[in-house]
Amino acid sequence: MDPKLTAWLILGFGYLLPLAHVVLSRRAGSWRPPPGSGCPLGPRVGWLVLVLLLGPIGWLLFWRSRRRIGA
Repeated sequence: MDPKLTAWLILGFGYLLPLAHVVLSRRAGSWRPPPGSGCPLGPRVGWLVLVLLLGPIGWLLFWRSRRRIGA
């Protein structure tokens, strides 16, 4: 397999698809912080930061937390 293709696949499956999942998910929380919160960021922005920094591990954390809440 071509090394460039492998690099693009890792980038796509490891970072871009998980980020798109968090952005498009209805269960990711709101973009705005809860009323009375001291944090200027909403839950969805926090998940995006986790997925951006941790990649697939952050996405697995997001997936697991959303699955637990919905059950």
